[in-house]
Amino acid sequence: MLKEFRNFIAKGNVMDMAVGIIIGAAFTAIVTSMVADLINPIIGVITGGVDFSNLFVNLGDGVYTSLTEARDAGAPVFAYGSFLTAVINFLIVAFVVFMMVKGVNRVKEAAVRKEKVEEAAAAPKGPTQEELLIQIRDALLAQKG
Repeated sequence: MLKEFRNFIAKGNVMDMAVGIIIGAAFTAIVTSMVADLINPIIGVITGGVDFSNLFVNLGDGVYTSLTEARDAGAPVFAYGSFLTAVINFLIVAFVVFMMVKGVNRVKEAAVRKEKVEEAAAAPKGPTQEELLIQIRDALLAQKG
């Protein structure tokens, strides 16, 4: 059983998945920072600092000035502002990831094109049309003569 487990771990798929998870975690930190530190402040300036996360409907008794206050009091609330904030953040993160993937794909495509050009330049050149015609002529003349 230990040997079977070792073989399972040694397979490329498991190692690829582990590397993907590690890179994904690091990438998540980058995207989170980009959204929180760069994009959200710009959106805040554009929208005048509107914060949806504090919008809620109190479903119980009492009057609360903030969602945190209502939750701390144990009041039942319909926290639609938190949901809107989560949706907006998801859309921002999805757009940032889309743009990053698009940029990476562009760089990859450029590298592949460059590689193909280099391979084509390094490939042995075949004879030109004129050289082939000369070889055919010489072969015909050699048969006659």
